[in-house]
Parts: sequence; structure tokens; C-alpha cells
Amino acid sequence: MSNDEFKGYRGEALSVLKEYAAPVWSDVTIASARGEFKGIILPRSETDDEHHIVLKMASGYNVGVRACDVQAITSHARKEAHYKIPEKEFPYDPQKSKVVLLGTGGTIASRLDYRTGAVIPAFSPGELFGAVPELADICNIETKKLYAVFSENIGPDHWMGTAAEIFKAIEGGADGVIVGHGTDTMHYTSAALSFMCQNLPVPVVLVGSQRSSDRPSSDAALNLRHAATAACMGPISEVMVCMFGPTSDEYGLLHRGTRVRKMHSSYRSTFRTLGDRPLAKVWPGKVEPLTEDFVRRDRNRKCTLMNKFEEKVAILYYYPNMQPDIVEALIDNGYKGIVIAGTGLGHVNKPLYPALRKAHEKGIHMFMTVQTLWGYAQMFVYDTGRDIMSFGVVPAANILPEVAYVKLGWILGQTQDPEEVRRLMLQPVNHEITEREPIDGYLVMQGGLPEIDSFMKSVRR
Repeated sequence: MSNDEFKGYRGEALSVLKEYAAPVWSDVTIASARGEFKGIILPRSETDDEHHIVLKMASGYNVGVRACDVQAITSHARKEAHYKIPEKEFPYDPQKSKVVLLGTGGTIASRLDYRTGAVIPAFSPGELFGAVPELADICNIETKKLYAVFSENIGPDHWMGTAAEIFKAIEGGADGVIVGHGTDTMHYTSAALSFMCQNLPVPVVLVGSQRSSDRPSSDAALNLRHAATAACMGPISEVMVCMFGPTSDEYGLLHRGTRVRKMHSSYRSTFRTLGDRPLAKVWPGKVEPLTEDFVRRDRNRKCTLMNKFEEKVAILYYYPNMQPDIVEALIDNGYKGIVIAGTGLGHVNKPLYPALRKAHEKGIHMFMTVQTLWGYAQMFVYDTGRDIMSFGVVPAANILPEVAYVKLGWILGQTQDPEEVRRLMLQPVNHEITEREPIDGYLVMQGGLPEIDSFMKSVRR
């Protein structure tokens, strides 16, 4: 066998595969010192190590088997994989609403790269319909691919561009807009769009998936169906995030764009509304509001685009022994705004005081949030808080730190006047500041608590 049949393998792993005549794409059973593994041998990147054989298992997960542990390899079949979903023209039904799907990338718009076994952004929105034909039962979808990047690479330029495309879609008669987005920074983008797209007449729904489409446990298809339902027939005309509610596929939740946060690295139910209630539950074809406090769909409302953004804004997550040179670096590099995520009610240590005073003297706008995420910055309670306020740091109520960062950058894109910046920062735009948290706004389903166990037993038998 030639090395071309063992794409990317070298060293010890290549020797083992050749010994057992098991080239790439072989469906095999590997007996090893660590147990038996069944799956398809995937290619390797030439930069990967030479000690492991990679299998794609039936579960959809990849596993690396140490070559030195291999005792036998039994080949069952071989078929080279070409993972490609063809694009399909979306069927038009004049009785259904028009939804525009904007693609930015992320896991919901991704495929498996069988060269490396990695997930890469590659699906166009048209391919998404090819993968989820049920969307045609819900609405008419027009698609546009804006970007093809994972969400860690999304930034202000993408926010401004996406906001402009949302405005264009609404002006073009869309009854709702879906934005396909990676989950890692979706809550930043949802906040940015909440500020940049004012007076929305129709829903704007950000949707993603925690697990890629090649995996049996993928949430991509159901999340898209939920998002399409919310966009075309939901009553809520705000920027929202649509993802799994519970860890199962019982229903989705619609979260307000300024009060939502990704709270788990891998759960499908990763997004949670903090300090408030979710806006609605959603199933394919049905939206059930959980509150009456939302902006209602009104096609006669005129959308306003305000998509300027000042990039020289930073978040400082305070930690014990933080040194003033961190603040000094922001001053020296021309930053115009700083959001601090302080401890407790909004505190930092005394060594930072001179740097904060200097930042204030340099005209840098500074706002305090709380790293507890729930609750309010209350800087009048202790001397520490009052001292920090005297250096120009303004408590920002219960704005989430990431939302405060986005809002400050957005405001500084409109004005640099200190009084106007402060006024706008403390004036709610889309519920990023609330007068109070609901009694169940702080609800963490912690396992092992008697009251939670009792509740779960009452609803799950």
C-alpha cells in the first residue's frame, strides 16, 4: 500500500496501519490494551502527532487510539467519505411568511473536515435548508451568507455589518430575520444588535448549535426550526437568542438579547436569561410567551439603524492582587472606555486607585458592573465603593459585564460627551437595566438541593 492511502499518518501510527492493511476510510474494529473500538479511520493533519490512530465512531464522536496499544485491527469495509450537503432552492408558498436567514458561521453552519476530523465553518444558508427541509413547512426563507467564521472571530465590524443587513432585510419586507451564529460569543452579538437595531417591527432571532450537524446529538436542526417559528409567527419584535430550553429536545427558549449569557461550555441548554425571565417557550409552529413585558410585532413600526461602534473599549475582570499597570496599559494605548467587573457590590483593591484616578483625568469613561452576574452594583454601601466613584467610576446597575462593554462601545460610537455618555449608559434601551429582578430571576437548578429534588420529582416520574 502507498502512503497516499494513509493520508497524514506517519511514524508509529503509520507502521501499525500498514501492518494490518487498514488504510484511511476503512471501517474497522481495533482491539487494544485499553479495550475495543469500532469506527472509520479518519485522515490526520500532517502537523498532528504520530502516536495515535483517529476513529469516527457511530456516536459521531472521534476517538484517538494509541498505536502502541493496538493488538489487532479487523477491517470490515472501506468507503471514502465526502461530507457535502447540496444546496437546495427553497420552495416558495405564497401563504407563508417571508423570513431572511443571514449566515455568519459557527457550529450551526459547519461541517466535519475529514482531513483532520475538525469542525470547520462551511455550510451556506442554502445548504442548511438542504439539511433541514422541515423549514419549508414553517415559512419562506431567503438566505444570504454574510461571513463564514467561528464566533470567537466575530467583532464590531461584523456587528455593524450584520445590523445593516438586518435593516436591509426589514426594509425589503421580511416578516422576521434569523441570524445563524456561533454560540461562544452569541450573547455579545445579540447585545450589539439590540442597540444597533432600534424600534424593530419584526423579530430578529439569533440561533446556533452546541453540537455540529454530523453528530447524532446535534441540536442544529431543531434550533433552526424553533428560530424560524419565532421569526415568522412569534409575537415578540426584539433581538432574541433561540436555543434549547432543557437539555432534552422538549422545547426551545427565547432569551432577550441583552439579558442572555452562555453558561455552559457543552450543554445544549447553555443559554440562560440572567436576572429576568426568558421571553418565551417555542416549539416548531408554536410560541408561548412567558411574560407580557415585550415589544409586540408591528409591521408599521419604522426600524432605526444605529450601527456605529468605538472599538477602544475594554472589560477588566477584577481579581485579588490586580496590578495598576493593567489600567495604565489601557491609558497608554488610547482606550476611551473601561467596564470593570468588580467583586461583590462593585469593588476593586486600593492599589488600583491611582490608576483609576489617572484614567478619569485622561477622560476615559469607566463603569462598574458585578462579576456575580446576578444583582446590582451598589457602590454607596461601603467606603470602597464610594472611593471608587470619586475617581469617576459609575455604577451600572445590573447590566451584565459583556452587555455593558458592548453598550459603552456603541454609545461612544455616537458621542464622546461625558455627561451624555453617562446618561445614555444608565438609561435602559432594551431591558439591559431592569428596575428589579423578579422573585425567580435568580434560579439555578443545582442538583442535590432538597427543594429542587422535590420539584423535579413532581414533574418527572
